[in-house]
Amino acid sequence: MKKKLYVLLSALFSFLIILLAPREAYAMHIMEGFLPPMWAAIWFVVSMPVLLHGIKSIKKLTDENPNIKMLLALCGAFAFVLSAMKLPSVTGSSSHPTGVGLGAILFGPSATSILGLIVLLFQAILLAHGGISTLGANVFSMGIAGPIVSYLAFRTLNKSGASKGVSVFIAAALGNLITYIVTSIQLGLAFPGEVGIMASIVKFLGIFAVTQVPLAISEGLLTVVIYNLLTKYNENELNELSLIREVKS
Repeated sequence: MKKKLYVLLSALFSFLIILLAPREAYAMHIMEGFLPPMWAAIWFVVSMPVLLHGIKSIKKLTDENPNIKMLLALCGAFAFVLSAMKLPSVTGSSSHPTGVGLGAILFGPSATSILGLIVLLFQAILLAHGGISTLGANVFSMGIAGPIVSYLAFRTLNKSGASKGVSVFIAAALGNLITYIVTSIQLGLAFPGEVGIMASIVKFLGIFAVTQVPLAISEGLLTVVIYNLLTKYNENELNELSLIREVKS
């Protein structure tokens, strides 16, 4: 039954990739060459320590629980598909879900940063969605900041007695929103213009706010559905994860 679930979800994700993958590079991943070289380099440097820790985290997880490799891959596929979708926003740009909340809830933010790196790298190469020069900035916003907020929100809500569904929903939705807040800050810092940094950040936030709020809600609901399916058919594997054990205790 578990293998059938993985196959079914993988087939669904593959279909969605073909059907909904963007044909043009106008999505909120910062596009290739858009950031000034200095800022592109800064975000690479800032992201690197987290990614190095993420490699160690994934190695530890898979060494302790070899059976969760398929679950890791499924979380990566979920993030790939959701972040490849896009909805038009104002000024000719677009917004998209991120899908990183699920990985952060199950494996923590460090491991999820590596999933985010892989997702963004493949999207940049295969879909012209994002870019190599801007990979550090995109990883920081979607693969680091988003998962950290999702992870902290999930743990905090569970400890406060909230239901699992509510915790997953809010964690995934907040992880989505923080990605766009951080990206707006990145763009505002790189392009302050004559209006100043804060005004520029607010301007970038306003560009995506109209579409990002409903997208965050939709992502939260979908993440709850996937989480419930995984907990139903993969209880043994999830019980092996220290993060889930700590939440239950």
